[in-house]
Amino acid sequence: MIASLERWTNLFQNRYGTAGSDPDPLSVSWNESLSTLLTHRSIRTYRLDPLPTGTLELLMAAAQSAATSSNLQTWSVVAVEDASKKARLADLARGQAHIRQCPLFLVWLADLARLSQLGDQRDLPYEALDYLEMFVMAVVDAALAAQNAVIAAESLGLGSVYIGALRDQPEAVAAELALPTKVFPVFGLCIGYPDPDSLPAIKPRLPQGVVLHRETYQLEPQQQLVDQYNQIMNDFYTTQQMEIPGDWTEHSLKRVAGSESLSGRHRLREALSNLGFKLQ
Repeated sequence: MIASLERWTNLFQNRYGTAGSDPDPLSVSWNESLSTLLTHRSIRTYRLDPLPTGTLELLMAAAQSAATSSNLQTWSVVAVEDASKKARLADLARGQAHIRQCPLFLVWLADLARLSQLGDQRDLPYEALDYLEMFVMAVVDAALAAQNAVIAAESLGLGSVYIGALRDQPEAVAAELALPTKVFPVFGLCIGYPDPDSLPAIKPRLPQGVVLHRETYQLEPQQQLVDQYNQIMNDFYTTQQMEIPGDWTEHSLKRVAGSESLSGRHRLREALSNLGFKLQ
């Protein structure tokens, strides 16, 4: 029990960058699933080792075990292992080298094509697929499934990193993967064995008091905790000998300053229309 409490305390402090502080006493039994969750970090450097046979299928089984709205299962995945295809996708995602390097690259899709085809086959209507709600549902389902796959991968000693930059040029990604209409590439996911010489530290997250609200949402009290987090992140970058991109607040506001900060994704509505989504 003492070892479990020490493990919990260390992981809690790492996740929030609060060395020297103790979390509230843990009154539940610790387990390795919690350790896997709390030690997550983005991996951008991979060993060249191939994945064992059956790994992809196991990750998909974990993904398909995630919740899915009304059991509609409005998501799909394209698994990419071909080096030349990974290189082209990397070019479409601002040249991110880890896409080329990882042995397995998964492209997660919001997929309304499957239900459209089934409706045509049975001569049944599917007009609701043209509404924004169905696209949001498909994106949520894809995200839930992908996170299940990430946790499964990490439990196997693998690492991962999400690639949102596929949305910079979604039509080009769709062409590369031969996606039919009503299928949208939500994000990519690199999977592979982490390079132990380049394993990143666990990046601190916002204090729970910023994101956890009890009974009603409270905005004003967040400011003091955000100020503390700005310092925590500055300390983190200094300790990791990384360039400090301004404090967290400044860095975040730069990412939402205007359409130019969206790296091409400001035209998402146009791209979705081009890919067959009406979004009523």
